[in-house]
Amino acid sequence: MTMMRLRREDPRVVGSFRLHRRLGAGGMGVVYLGSDKRGQRVALKVIRPELAEDQEFRQRFAREVSAARRIRGGCTARLVAADLETERPWFATQYVPGPSLYDRVGADGPLPAAEVASIGAALAEGLVAVHDAGVVHRDLKPSNILLSPKGPRIIDFGIAWATGASTLTHVGTAVGSPGFLAPEQVRGAAVTPATDVFAFGATLAYAAAADSPFGQGSSEVMLYRVVHEEPDLRGVPDSLAPLVYACLAKEPEDRPDTARLAERLAEIAAREARGTDPLRREGPVLPKAAGPHPERPTGQRAARYVEQHTEQRAGQEAGSGRAAPSGTAQRTPAPRSGRTPARSAARPPAPRTPVPRTAAGRRPGPGPNRRLLRQRIIVFVTVTLLVALGIAVAQGCQGPSRGLGHPGRIPVGRQLDAPAPAEGPATA
Repeated sequence: MTMMRLRREDPRVVGSFRLHRRLGAGGMGVVYLGSDKRGQRVALKVIRPELAEDQEFRQRFAREVSAARRIRGGCTARLVAADLETERPWFATQYVPGPSLYDRVGADGPLPAAEVASIGAALAEGLVAVHDAGVVHRDLKPSNILLSPKGPRIIDFGIAWATGASTLTHVGTAVGSPGFLAPEQVRGAAVTPATDVFAFGATLAYAAAADSPFGQGSSEVMLYRVVHEEPDLRGVPDSLAPLVYACLAKEPEDRPDTARLAERLAEIAAREARGTDPLRREGPVLPKAAGPHPERPTGQRAARYVEQHTEQRAGQEAGSGRAAPSGTAQRTPAPRSGRTPARSAARPPAPRTPVPRTAAGRRPGPGPNRRLLRQRIIVFVTVTLLVALGIAVAQGCQGPSRGLGHPGRIPVGRQLDAPAPAEGPATA
């Protein structure tokens, strides 16, 4: 929160508190940073002189301070002390360190959906406590919400009023900030807890989109848009837009109650946190893709996997009497999709035998292997035996008649009764 030096006209001591800095100024008065004798720091608001002279305002302010004392819980800045009878009434609340929601959005831009939902859930719980005390804030806006280390705090109940009271201080003048006022406040109707719900929705829209849902312009233009035009929720995340739109309904009875808002926003905050935190996503986190193989492990796991697979292949090659060609790198098969080879070294995964492919991406036909070679040897031996057996049978059949002819036949040219010629030289 921005602090400024005290001006010449500013008091130095108010009640039992010593003032140190200016924290800001508004329509009701000036807010100072003060401390008591024990060192407790407070935010002390001193009412403007012109309002201090209005007896009706003094009576309303006295009722408001009495109602603020009844608010319980850590959602608001606790009321510490007040003096309503002095010339310039004042009240002191617990000092809340931290920037306002308005300053935070102005410095950092739109807040993430998860943070908006978380802040909204805490604020909705705070409004439940405020409304249970019978008080309506009537001026809930980003500058009246402080983001302390312990959570958001609602401040500035200076114009708050009891449930059912009118919003007009003078005829035709509405109390509050244009763009965050409810339509019933602009029309001068009675305020209810639903009035704060409208301002709550406009505040969430501002935190998520860094702009009022009714745009910018003069007070008259803004008040007209609030009553007659629909809010512009461009920039509000889809997870929050339906809830914000329900809060900005024109009729008070159409707006959700604060207890339901707190419950729904807590659910949205938890869901958004799970969706944005990678450590909370369901399912395993796959390794980052590397080249054309998105499922292939990378880094140290990939190196360990390749080493294990290479050792296994070397053992298989040695057992079968084969060796990988010199200068040829072993090909590492890619693991199955959805699985990673992150196993212990004691039980390395059994690698799959890689299937080579042609340039066209097709699998080549099956090459010769032991089974096929064994089949060929069997066929060859069988054929050889059959051929040898055939030759043997043919030779056995021709052996007894060689040079004699068939035993039942007489050689041609021989006479049955003629004697065989005598051996010896032929005579003339």
